[in-house]
Amino acid sequence: MKKIVLLVILVITGVLSRAQDLKTDISVHDPVMIRQDSTYYIFCTGQGIAMWSSSDMVHWKREKPVFEKAPEWTNNVVPSFKNHIWAPDISYYNGLYYLYYAVSAFGKNTSGIGLATNVTLHTDDQAYKWTDRGLIIQSIPGKNNWNAIDPNLITDSDGESYLAFGSFWGGVKIVKLTKDRLKVDGPLDNLPTIASRLRDPSAINPPAVDGNPVDAGGNAIEAPFIFRKGNYYYLFASIDYCCKGPQSTYKMIVGRSAKVTGPYVDKNGVPMEKGGGTLLLQGDDNWYGVGHNAVCDFNGQDYLIFHGYDAHDKGISKLGIEKLDWRDGWPEVQLQTKK
Repeated sequence: MKKIVLLVILVITGVLSRAQDLKTDISVHDPVMIRQDSTYYIFCTGQGIAMWSSSDMVHWKREKPVFEKAPEWTNNVVPSFKNHIWAPDISYYNGLYYLYYAVSAFGKNTSGIGLATNVTLHTDDQAYKWTDRGLIIQSIPGKNNWNAIDPNLITDSDGESYLAFGSFWGGVKIVKLTKDRLKVDGPLDNLPTIASRLRDPSAINPPAVDGNPVDAGGNAIEAPFIFRKGNYYYLFASIDYCCKGPQSTYKMIVGRSAKVTGPYVDKNGVPMEKGGGTLLLQGDDNWYGVGHNAVCDFNGQDYLIFHGYDAHDKGISKLGIEKLDWRDGWPEVQLQTKK
């Protein structure tokens, strides 16, 4: 009898311990999601790249960071880099998970996009191991009129892969990748702008060196995410200002194009490269601002994954997941009321 009681106690203790490991109101920044088998994984900005897992997209377990130590190359791009890695993007191709990520000096385009790969996301699998593939794209102040952060991979209907990226400066850019997705395919000169808040993309508001802005200026756009739906590619982007808690004004816009490289236009036909973009989601009484989204399709249902600044919790950045619906060829979403 004592053995049975002890067994019951151990089982109950184990269940409670696992329950305490799971959270439903998690603090994240710049989340992206993917599913392997029956487990959902979130990767987001954090020390070494933060990682969470869930069986239901509601209860989340914090996993160990992707990188215990910063990849060696990062100090060459951002001196004295402390392993706080931004805005990862996860995808699967040819037996590997591809995790693009960004390192940067805040407020500067002293930045770089790197890549790590893994054969599995299941942390209890003996094969689980991240292999860093090094620097993919670098931006340098006074040299580049773009910022190498916020990467997002998109594959077109011909199987060609592209990386959309960028924030502020000259806006959101897109570049073609090699077949193995490990390198940029071609020069980085004159990269096309696919989204900007400037109606005149050639306008240079900040001070410039050799014609290139040396600070972010007022072109408040970032976090591109391209999602293919039907005959169109949809470019989601975040505008205005993140990372300010109760003063955050983040919001999401969208445009679409028949080609992955654009031009992307909004509902009114205004090109996103010239200040266009249809408002998709903004803050309300529950959220000071919302943004930096990803879009996922699970079992035929599309979801908008993003972070918002919780108006009921001191503006702390929290995970948001909303069903994404479509009407007349355009995405629609409505924020649920926070409990």
